[in-house]
Amino acid sequence: MERRNFLGALSAVSLGVGVKNSFTEFARARNTAQAGASLAGHASKIGEFPQNSTIILVHGAWADGSCWRNVILPLEERDLHVICAPIPLTSLTDDATALSRALERTSGPVVLVGHAYAGAVIAAVREDRVKSLVYIAALAPDEGETVSKVFYRDAPHPEAPKLAPDSHGFIWMPQDGFRRAVAHKASADQTNIAAALQRPIAVQCIQEPAPTPAWRTKPSWYLLAEEDRMINPKTQRFMAERMGARVQSHALDHSPMYTKPNQVIDVILDAARQTLSRYRNELNFCLEEAIL
Repeated sequence: MERRNFLGALSAVSLGVGVKNSFTEFARARNTAQAGASLAGHASKIGEFPQNSTIILVHGAWADGSCWRNVILPLEERDLHVICAPIPLTSLTDDATALSRALERTSGPVVLVGHAYAGAVIAAVREDRVKSLVYIAALAPDEGETVSKVFYRDAPHPEAPKLAPDSHGFIWMPQDGFRRAVAHKASADQTNIAAALQRPIAVQCIQEPAPTPAWRTKPSWYLLAEEDRMINPKTQRFMAERMGARVQSHALDHSPMYTKPNQVIDVILDAARQTLSRYRNELNFCLEEAIL
């Protein structure tokens, strides 16, 4: 009797262990399947770019975020979040600080895009989530250089406006400067609106030495405006080659956001595909490693 009780108890214990192991294996398999489904769902959601991928557009002197209006919606149609960062144009430090505040509103990988003076601003920000920089006929001073130094590196165009600060230390664009040089290929309506909307730039912006630029460590793209009357195309070529940027060169004026927005969109998307897609692949690899 005792022997039968002992064998029965032993069988019950063995059965319990077997059932427990079966449930353990089942749970592991289920968790793996759920994790795989989660990864697949994540991959299907992000599409071409990772979730929360953001393009931050930074305006230059005499402008505001409205200068990008022809670029915003085409980028958003590709599931990219777009922000136009407002900068005060009071000093290079102030402007970089304002851009940093705009970056705080984002959570995913970022491409920074700067036009003209804003090229100095996008390179003055330190943020790991910034994956690449895009320069639209923009200035790119090196460490210790000023915007003024690179701006006047080569001879100005005959149609370039004569610029001088007012009694408050701000530089305004002359009324005909938009028509003759800033956006000489734009319509009269467009240049009149730009002149009416203009915001002055402080002398301190162009005289403050630049910090170590982010383009030394981050991949950069440069849209070179071959018919620019504000920043000499030779100067643009020099800066683009010095930073090792991927250059797209076209017969553009100084403000292609107005006159040839598709060229601007193309260079931004090229940077986004090459750098944000890499971030997506790294993210997927990390998720797969976590599952295994």
